[in-house]
Amino acid sequence: MSYIEGTIKVSHKGIGYVSPAKPNGERALPEESIEIDPSFLNTALSGDKVKVLVHPEVVGELRTGEVMEILERKKLEFVGVLEKENGFFYLVPDDKRVYKDILITAESAKGAEAGQKVLAKIIDWKDPKKDPRGEVLVIIGQPGEHDTEMQAIVYESGFQPTLPGEVEKEAEEIKRGAPADLAEEIKKRRDCRDALTFTIDPADAKDFDDAISYRELEGGKMEVGVHIADVSHYLVPGSALDKEAVKRATSIYLVDRTIPMLPEILSNDLCSLNPEEDKLTFSAIFTFDKDFKIVDEWYGRTVIHSDKRFTYEDVQKIIDDKAGLYAKEIETLNKIAYKLRADKMAAGAIAFETTEIKFVLDSSGKPIKVIKKERTDSHLLVEDFMLLANRKVAEFVSKLVNNANHHFVYRIHDQPNVDKLKQLADFISPLGYRLKFGENGVASQSINELLKAVQGKPEETMVQTTTMRSMAKAIYSMKNVGHYGLAFEYYTHFTSPIRRYPDVMVHRLLAYYLDKKDPPAEMLERYDDLALHSSQMEISAQEAERDSIRYKQIEYLSDRVGTVFDGVISGLAKWGIYVQEQDTMAEGMVRLAELKDDYYVFDEKNYCMIGKNTQKRFRLGDRVRIKLTRADIKERILDFLFI
Repeated sequence: MSYIEGTIKVSHKGIGYVSPAKPNGERALPEESIEIDPSFLNTALSGDKVKVLVHPEVVGELRTGEVMEILERKKLEFVGVLEKENGFFYLVPDDKRVYKDILITAESAKGAEAGQKVLAKIIDWKDPKKDPRGEVLVIIGQPGEHDTEMQAIVYESGFQPTLPGEVEKEAEEIKRGAPADLAEEIKKRRDCRDALTFTIDPADAKDFDDAISYRELEGGKMEVGVHIADVSHYLVPGSALDKEAVKRATSIYLVDRTIPMLPEILSNDLCSLNPEEDKLTFSAIFTFDKDFKIVDEWYGRTVIHSDKRFTYEDVQKIIDDKAGLYAKEIETLNKIAYKLRADKMAAGAIAFETTEIKFVLDSSGKPIKVIKKERTDSHLLVEDFMLLANRKVAEFVSKLVNNANHHFVYRIHDQPNVDKLKQLADFISPLGYRLKFGENGVASQSINELLKAVQGKPEETMVQTTTMRSMAKAIYSMKNVGHYGLAFEYYTHFTSPIRRYPDVMVHRLLAYYLDKKDPPAEMLERYDDLALHSSQMEISAQEAERDSIRYKQIEYLSDRVGTVFDGVISGLAKWGIYVQEQDTMAEGMVRLAELKDDYYVFDEKNYCMIGKNTQKRFRLGDRVRIKLTRADIKERILDFLFI
């Protein structure tokens, strides 16, 4: 009898796949998965940790098995629409991977009515032949309404749209004592209020958790400070505020709203580095020589006074025009950023550049315009200095603890699995691209050459996305393995404690080491667990963000059924051809049954669809003209036809 333990993934067709857990956290390859027939799921749901009995191997076929035990449930709360039949309610989950409806009695419906979208919890499910029983937790609203759908996405991701009252109350108490607290803290900190300091953020930003300062020193040297909101000063371990921040671990950014990790009293007020206000910060201050090399560095708690709140557009205009407020200082900072960027790329950092979109919404939340985000020098300037602070803080602490593991929170990105890189090589080969393999796999420079080669080509987005998927996932860990994608030996997250809990952990640990103290052993042990938790919550937040974008893409296109668009073939499967529409970046499908001019066969080896009689080929990256035939918001489906 052969058993494995792992996390199960359930498809929309109710078929499960379990990959054996690997000791180093590396993801298993698809061919290592065990397929679980729906009749053998034994109540397992997607994301659950399970123990699986593996069936005897059949040559040439995928290994199969059956779930014998559920070791750990990922979630029991689901969003869906209530339906009523024979006096009973049924929740039809929005997540189609939940292959059973949830039975809810009239009493357990708690006032919800048929047709409403609700959050419900499974309270009992032992017999796989029966429907699970549940109860309604939250009545969200009417399906299809903007606010209902956005809240539903938040709930489905495991977050709450609002903060508990006790957390808000605690924040208000901190606010009341803030003036006296600030006056006392200023005496204990390095005073940086006389240095020119400003923030650079999106035009619609409400919380400013990083600022940059600049001043010229003697001998042509320059001092640049990266100042970060000192959230850890206000967040007392064990308080209601801290417990809620731990639980959330991150803020969520949907198309129309932010679901914050912290109350707005902190995120938008006390901690936010607003202009013309004294603020408590944790800083990394660097001294550069005239050749832009770092000759000195300092870390510690500070007080700053931001002179100006810039938008990215403001700074870009100053860079382009070489004129405007603080033009000389911004130009120098931009030159330093270029040097930092060049050094990073020379070390082998991978230059991923993905296209992101944002929506212009009307007063009801309906998307009326789609805009592709542009990354300019002003964006890169901020990014490069934040990367510098993150890298140097991690390097500083690592040297203090003699590179010992389990003493600091790192942001790590492991080297990609060689087998996954071989799959990537097979994927891009039909497109005319190659990866260079060496003794240690594929050098990051070879990946950069690939990304450079596809720039401006129809297949650029698709190759970029596929390459990113072949990479390991960046995670938080108390064990440092470096950051492959950035080519940094040491890296952490220090610069966004308003929206990321790991940054708060980093600040606390750094404070201990600066005071020449060892963090308590129980704190380090707890941070091991919190690093894993934060990585998992980050994934959930990213899924929520993607779901909100997907919803608005389909809603935007729902008024444009029958319209012809430009597209790029982004994927191929036995049942159809995936196409990405180029204005909204939304992906839909041309179903194989709709290709009437021939009988098409999927050539998996060469990643193309071939007409049996005409030999006509559809390849990844091909530019195509498509007509939108269906935009189903409820099912999140787009269907196209080739023109």
